Amino acid sequence: MGSERLDLISPVTEELTLSMPAGADADMDAAVAAARRAFDASDWPRLSPSERASYMLRIADELDKRTDLLKRVWTAQVGAPQFFVELSTEMAAAQFRYYAAMAESYPFEEERPATHGKVKVLREPVGVSALIIPWNTPLVLLTGKAAPAMLAGCTMVVKPSPETPLDALILAECVAAAGVPAGVFNVVPAGREAGNTLISDPRVDKVSFTGSTDAGRHIAKVCADRVARVSLELGGKSASILCDDADIDTWTQSVALMTMPFSGQICFSQTRVLVPQSRHDAFLDAYVAQIENFKVGDPWDPETFIGPVSMARQRDRVLDYIEVGRREGAKVVTGGGKVPGFNRGYYVAPTIFDSVDNNMRIAREEIFGPVVSVISYADDEEAIAIANDSEYGLSGSVFSADTARAEQIARRIRTGHIGVNCFNIDITAPFGGYKKSGLGREAGPEGLAGFLETKSMFLPA
Repeated sequence: MGSERLDLISPVTEELTLSMPAGADADMDAAVAAARRAFDASDWPRLSPSERASYMLRIADELDKRTDLLKRVWTAQVGAPQFFVELSTEMAAAQFRYYAAMAESYPFEEERPATHGKVKVLREPVGVSALIIPWNTPLVLLTGKAAPAMLAGCTMVVKPSPETPLDALILAECVAAAGVPAGVFNVVPAGREAGNTLISDPRVDKVSFTGSTDAGRHIAKVCADRVARVSLELGGKSASILCDDADIDTWTQSVALMTMPFSGQICFSQTRVLVPQSRHDAFLDAYVAQIENFKVGDPWDPETFIGPVSMARQRDRVLDYIEVGRREGAKVVTGGGKVPGFNRGYYVAPTIFDSVDNNMRIAREEIFGPVVSVISYADDEEAIAIANDSEYGLSGSVFSADTARAEQIARRIRTGHIGVNCFNIDITAPFGGYKKSGLGREAGPEGLAGFLETKSMFLPA
């Protein structure tokens, strides 16, 4: 380890909770070398998928043993509310079991007739994979990459965010306890410099990144220079469309919280809410009432829906955007600053802007905080145009009493993930974005495909 340290600051108390050494270039070099040896010289990539799946099931069991610890770690590091943690943490083990179950059904090898003779299509591991994880949902996003990479037969180097190093280290403990061979799974908690070393290393065959669009653009350029495989799950500015016949109560009960889950620090947050002019007032009243009913407070309290944002710089960024919205002429109808009564902690009041034009910065840029723009529209065509008028295309939702109408609108939205009269995330369904929301897909069989190369092997008749 180098001389630099990773300091974890509580978003609730603003006090130092943990300090640990940060990985240096030498540590990253050693991790990549270990992953390269494990891929080139060990049996791991040559095991059958079922044999690798047996290790994965043991990892899932080890995660189960540590569920309570993992829940505490998530809240301690970044202030994720316990109710949100309860909903999400068990997805980690579920992802290992889901991909392990795929070992027998996925077409890793298939034979086809060819014009002359026959051809076997082989799907083989891409190689050494760099998994770069953000701070907001570190465990779920890491296991969503590591599980398919393991089933594929890849070896990997994980670089967790400097703000959330603990989840990856606990998973490494689970991997070791499951008996996975040395070098298959390597973790280096480190900052940006060591991360650049990782993505630039010619021994790394694939980079899988989740995070900001700016960081993803940089990673894509580095990978393009050496023609490395890359997948990117990036930002969003997703639109939730209420049609003029939508049931407002259904929307507020199923999607209102998804406009600012984990204080809006989730890529799929429905941060642009599109409402028909004819029902604007009724919707806004119901939405504001629902948001104001959510408890803001200590994330350790299971009754809390909205806790602090995760870092001081994030709080400052969000407050700056709120001021930008005011200057642009949008109207704050609730929130609009720090939370009264909290003298410490990175708390930002849940904020709803009305009278928003889609050309405003608050409607175009990813704020990553509890800030939502309400935008009025005249008809379905205008709603579709507004929803698609974005550099992003990650998520969305459409609500109508006529399900067929909602589905037709959803089909026209340029986004990778969308709900019709609902909002859902599921490990069986591919997740990823159009446009600047990324490249490639995670989850589902598509998430496994991203860690495989395809080979055609011709055979005589």
